[in-house]
Amino acid sequence: MTNQEIYDLMARFDGSGLHRLKLSQGDFQIELEKAAPAVSAAASVPTASAPAAAPGAEKVPVISAPLVGTFYAAPAPEQPPFVQAGDKVEKGRTVCLIEAMKTMIEVPAPCDCVIEEVLKANGELAAFGEALMRYKPC
Repeated sequence: MTNQEIYDLMARFDGSGLHRLKLSQGDFQIELEKAAPAVSAAASVPTASAPAAAPGAEKVPVISAPLVGTFYAAPAPEQPPFVQAGDKVEKGRTVCLIEAMKTMIEVPAPCDCVIEEVLKANGELAAFGEALMRYKPC
């Protein structure tokens, strides 16, 4: 890895919700670790980034990241996205890609549904279990 790649990795790690990362490529190994945040009673209080649902409102289902990696909305930079808000998709259709360690993982639609909102920007880092898209089952 080049120094710039290491600096980029460190910056992404610092901005992520991860607390430990170990990467090996051939003879190269790097281990990054940061202190886990203290858990307090305030942690259960909803924040501005996760607004509380209105009473009686249904929980909106989401398509979550199956692993930590880079979110890609399209198969290639010059191609259109797999799906956009308002698209109706069938169960199993690829809705995005997650790249992890130079491997592309297809993320399928969990059911026949309508994509309501794409929550991640193309090229953004996605944490394990993080919501990528909101959908409405058909």
